[in-house]
Amino acid sequence: MSELRQEFELRRDFLPTGQEDDWISPRRTISTLGGSSTPQSSDSLRPLVIDLDGTLVRSDLLIETAFSELRCRPFSIVDLVLATCRGKACLKHRLSTPAEFDPAILPFDPEVLNLIHTAREEGRQVYLASATHERLVSRISDHLGVFNGWFATDETTNCAAEVKAEKLVSAFGHGGFDYVGNDASDLPVWRHAGKSYAIRTPVRVARQLSRQCGNVEHLAHDKPTWRTWARLLRVHQYVKNGLVFIPLLTNQLFDIHSLANSALALVAFSLCASSVYVLNDLVDLQDDRGHRSKCRRPLGCGDIPLSHALMAIPVLLLLSFMVALTITPAFILVLAGYFALTTAYSFFLKRKMILDVVTLAALYTTRVVGGSAAISVWPSPWLLAFMMSWFLSLALVKRYTELISRRAANLPDSKSRDYKNGDVGMIGALAAGAGMNALTLYALYAASDSVQDLYTRPGILWLAGPILACWIARILLLAHRGLMHDDPVVFAIRDKVSLATLGVASVFVVAAL
Repeated sequence: MSELRQEFELRRDFLPTGQEDDWISPRRTISTLGGSSTPQSSDSLRPLVIDLDGTLVRSDLLIETAFSELRCRPFSIVDLVLATCRGKACLKHRLSTPAEFDPAILPFDPEVLNLIHTAREEGRQVYLASATHERLVSRISDHLGVFNGWFATDETTNCAAEVKAEKLVSAFGHGGFDYVGNDASDLPVWRHAGKSYAIRTPVRVARQLSRQCGNVEHLAHDKPTWRTWARLLRVHQYVKNGLVFIPLLTNQLFDIHSLANSALALVAFSLCASSVYVLNDLVDLQDDRGHRSKCRRPLGCGDIPLSHALMAIPVLLLLSFMVALTITPAFILVLAGYFALTTAYSFFLKRKMILDVVTLAALYTTRVVGGSAAISVWPSPWLLAFMMSWFLSLALVKRYTELISRRAANLPDSKSRDYKNGDVGMIGALAAGAGMNALTLYALYAASDSVQDLYTRPGILWLAGPILACWIARILLLAHRGLMHDDPVVFAIRDKVSLATLGVASVFVVAAL
């Protein structure tokens, strides 16, 4: 059973029989708490107070709303910087009305939901206390329907750390509530709690918590492993960066220096691509959670904290350019252009019809250009034209597959793409046309004078043409039948027939050398 379904079933069972008439609004509850300073007399009757970010929700809504804003209005970064200068409360207020925010698809933690369920069954009151803005907190509270009230940040006051502790002590008294939190900002609150619950707590914070509180319980949770990080960084996509070796092959430069530079270029592109994959996942959180397969990505389902992912971006980018510095100045420029183009794709170009697929094709072709720059050779115009058409075809197949899937599921037109479900026929035709154009360019290349100078047996190159034609035709047919992976390149890597077909074509090219 999915976490989301568990959450909805818990929601249905949370209200004890006979208490429905006593359910009151969150705001009225908080107003009646003011001035209370007497601790509860019994541990079993103490209210349970739940933190939101990193606790109830395995995410950080400040980071989510910031990237949601930048996705819709990239140039609003200036406004966000100015709001940050005026304080966190001002920034959160500025981000409190995100264009896309659906509490139903947030990654709620099942362990915390179970704790709430148990508290409700015991007749205890449950409250939500968060540093997130009150507009978002109220929507989440209304969605779950299990809280007696909530405490949150407003336009002027950031409800975090000492401020949150003061509000809770004012409402319940010192030791008059149990608190569930997850990080260092919760330490001042735990200090005043009757019992402290911790989840996903860093080791340093856990030690501090143990020193300051005697009654502590650590809730079970799954920790991210290297496999989780490998999925986030898309390590399986690194095979795409093998395109940097194509100029090495076509120019027949097999000396140690060229081989080493090409290998370093692959590493640099891989690290740079991973940084952008993480950035893209942050930008597309809402879309990914509503997607049939992307909902399992580590950030969308909360397997990796958003703050950790955010820190990984500059680290990966820095490592990428440190590797690039050991290659050639020209390669550094190509890598910088690749990063700029793929960032523009994440924030803007991916939502523009046709521009998105042309950009994807250009990003693949840039890897070939980078491979040429790494070994200091000029890329063949024939090669670049073939690569551009070939990967344009695959990018169009990617969009064609998405439209086929939406039509099969009777979904409405996507709000995040500039395509209509009715465009599926035209996109399929464009994909086939681009594929056939790539094959034509390959034939012209095989017949060109430059091939006669580079290859000892240029006639063998013609044998690879029919192989490539069969492969692209098969890809189109599988996409039409709804049997294609979301990414045709990933499909090609995993599909045995595709690997065998492209392997045979590569053998013919190598035999022609």
